[in-house]
Amino acid sequence: MEVTNTDAEGRLVLADGLALASRESPDEVIDVATLTGAQIRALGTRCAGLMGSSNLVSDIAAAAESAGEILWPMPLPDYLETSLSSNVADMKNTAGPEAGMLVAGVFLRHFVGDAEWAHLDIAGPSFNTGEGWGCTPSGATGYGVRTLVRHIERAAKAMGSQGA
Repeated sequence: MEVTNTDAEGRLVLADGLALASRESPDEVIDVATLTGAQIRALGTRCAGLMGSSNLVSDIAAAAESAGEILWPMPLPDYLETSLSSNVADMKNTAGPEAGMLVAGVFLRHFVGDAEWAHLDIAGPSFNTGEGWGCTPSGATGYGVRTLVRHIERAAKAMGSQGA
């Protein structure tokens, strides 16, 4: 790994966790992280970025809507792969200034294997510096918890109906 930005250390740690989780051949891998400042610049402080496998992204988006959390599915364009190319290592940990949130997602995608995968970048909505709104308090928001609970409830219900 060529470290081109030491401030992007979180994605290195997350990549290790994703690789380890993927060794167990799970059906799904979901990560939630305050990963990029680019997420805040792109989507603000109330909306998270969602990236990953299209089927799981659709399921997570539906769970978020049902749970009252705002997120936006983002693309992982293949053309961004070249921005992570390195002459001295397998890949770089960052690229240039454009598409920072998407580049982080493209980077993480390398570490999930064949599992369905979803990445929620919650840098903006993780902490509310203003007045509370809806179910969101001032301060730490717990963003993503309601979405994950709703997703797990739906998955458990689907598994139960398959066994019946």
